[in-house]
Amino acid sequence: MEVLVILVPLALALGLVGLLAFLWSLKSGQYDDLDGAAWRAIADDEPAREPPPAEAKPSKA
Repeated sequence: MEVLVILVPLALALGLVGLLAFLWSLKSGQYDDLDGAAWRAIADDEPAREPPPAEAKPSKA
């Protein structure tokens, strides 16, 4: 039972550290853009290339 004297305050302290870390992440804007990272992961890095224009051949009249 003496171990509870150490474990209960330790658990409360770790919970407080976790809460403070969560509040800090909210304040620093970590959750502002939830969809942006998901779309950047599947988006193409380079735009699609268009085929070069066909060269006009001079017609012989």
